[in-house]
Order: sequence, then structure tokens, then C-alpha cells
Amino acid sequence: METEKMVHRANEIARFWQAYPHEEAVAAVAGHIRSFWEPRFRRQLVEYAETSGADLHPLVEEAVQLLRPRTEPN
Repeated sequence: METEKMVHRANEIARFWQAYPHEEAVAAVAGHIRSFWEPRFRRQLVEYAETSGADLHPLVEEAVQLLRPRTEPN
């Protein structure tokens, strides 16, 4: 997905949820992206947030933490 379009879509989701309590909003943004975005677009968003993150809504920035692949402790 084009970066500009990806940022716009993620921010639109965040703007919808921003009126909710903060923790609920972060979880809802992550849940929406996890449920409705293809895995490659989720990976693209995580990579973008890790490298630049320019123009991402703060709720998206926090939601990305929940979208990162989990690593098992050794």
C-alpha cells in the first residue's frame, strides 16, 4: 500500500476511537487493524512506525506496540 494512503487509513481509525478512554482506544485501533488489514499491510505499518512514523496519530503509534510480532523468551 502506498505509505501516504496507509498513514491516512490508520489515522482515520484512530480519529474514530480517540473519543473513547485511552486504553480502550489503543486496543480498539490495534484490534481493527489486526482484524481487517492484510498481514503484509500490518507488517508495513509496523515497519513504518519503527523507522519513521511521521504523521502517525499517537493512538496508532501506541497500537503498533500491540501489533508487533511477539517473541518467546528463551
